[in-house]
Amino acid sequence: MSEPFFDESVILLDLNSGTKEEVLTEMSQNLCNKGLVKESFCDAVIAREGEFATGLPTKTVSVAIPHTDVEHVNQKAISIAVLKETVDFGVMGDPDAVTPVKVVFLLAMDEAHSQLSLLQNLMQIFQNEETLKTITEADKSTIKTLIEQNLIYSFEGGE
Repeated sequence: MSEPFFDESVILLDLNSGTKEEVLTEMSQNLCNKGLVKESFCDAVIAREGEFATGLPTKTVSVAIPHTDVEHVNQKAISIAVLKETVDFGVMGDPDAVTPVKVVFLLAMDEAHSQLSLLQNLMQIFQNEETLKTITEADKSTIKTLIEQNLIYSFEGGE
């Protein structure tokens, strides 16, 4: 399996958005401008988030892992945004709850099975409070290295 596109150009720091839709639009547009996703990706991600919330409360920093169907993706990619202020996302598995999200991992997967594998690997990052805290305070280079060490390389022969 090929590893996802991931570099400093898809890491957005101090993203200043007031709603989850604004966050998802800005992140999606960045991926679209790079040709990694189709024009339909943004609307599809927002629609899916409305149906299936992806917010995950953790002990230190709530995260969200929005994604959508593979037909909206040109090339597998991961984008990360560290928000300037938290934004409420619905909690995964609890449609009535919200959590104040600080870090968003936007997934653009081109194969359904790779999405499941990636989600499993992301869960390990989310369970490490120090890693999450570091992501919220680090520069792009540090975040890139941290994610590559904890996530990307799991694609190489990890399946």
